[in-house]
Amino acid sequence: MSVQIICDSACDLSEATLSEYGVDRVSLKVLLKGKEHEDGQDLSPKEVYDAMRNGEAPKTSQVTAQDFRELFTEKIAADQPFLYIAFSSALSGTYQSAKVVEQELKEEYPKAKFAVIDTKAASLGYGLIVLRAAEESRKNATLRELISLVSYHSKHMEHLFTVDDLAYLQRGGRVTKAEAFVGSLLKIKPLLHVDDGNLVPLEKIRGQKKVFKRMIELMEERGKDLKRQRIAISHGDSEERAKQLASMIEERFSPADIHIDMVGAAIGAHAGPGTIALFFINEEYR
Repeated sequence: MSVQIICDSACDLSEATLSEYGVDRVSLKVLLKGKEHEDGQDLSPKEVYDAMRNGEAPKTSQVTAQDFRELFTEKIAADQPFLYIAFSSALSGTYQSAKVVEQELKEEYPKAKFAVIDTKAASLGYGLIVLRAAEESRKNATLRELISLVSYHSKHMEHLFTVDDLAYLQRGGRVTKAEAFVGSLLKIKPLLHVDDGNLVPLEKIRGQKKVFKRMIELMEERGKDLKRQRIAISHGDSEERAKQLASMIEERFSPADIHIDMVGAAIGAHAGPGTIALFFINEEYR
């Protein structure tokens, strides 16, 4: 029996994509206007972005241990081997909740074949790892082989992203209130990346055109084997800009594929509308 791939909603893969690849998903929680929602199920990213544009400040919470216990137990009862590929442990407690349940269930069911692995990745950087694992699972890769593949892609996944309004990052503590104020006045676009699972400011650039140009330059500096890769771009309800960046990448690097999806509600609640993120591998593609 092939290994079932499980992810959480912070991978920002659409319902259609998850269904196409046969991937199961658990959802982070989003609190909006006093009501708790299941990310990707009863709340669309568009609803979250529209609310944020109107001054709302949604909050998020991790997948619960109980959610994991129910899903994992169901798979174990069916004698289904599985691999839960998790959102960065530096950005959410979701991975830790899953690890606690993993340890408990392995004591209860010592013959069960499953694992939990931290990608240290987010949004479609995380989503690309999930898709690659799902492809190999279909070819009947073993659990050990999938863990090795996921570890490799997690180690070498690059995240480059920019936001439209620094105020959203300020709420999350990524920039100071003063930086957000001055940046907004000067139309500064922060360029950030992910380092060991954490969001880290990289550069400050004035103007959208310049930030896209810089993302392409960094992609050329950091990326390897780009023609063989599936590249990903996620956006905070800004599809035209995402397509603009995709066109620039296609012209420069001609990658095997460019996957575009919207930043989901759980991550979008912190990054805000207008976010553009780019993901690729910085090593030989496997």
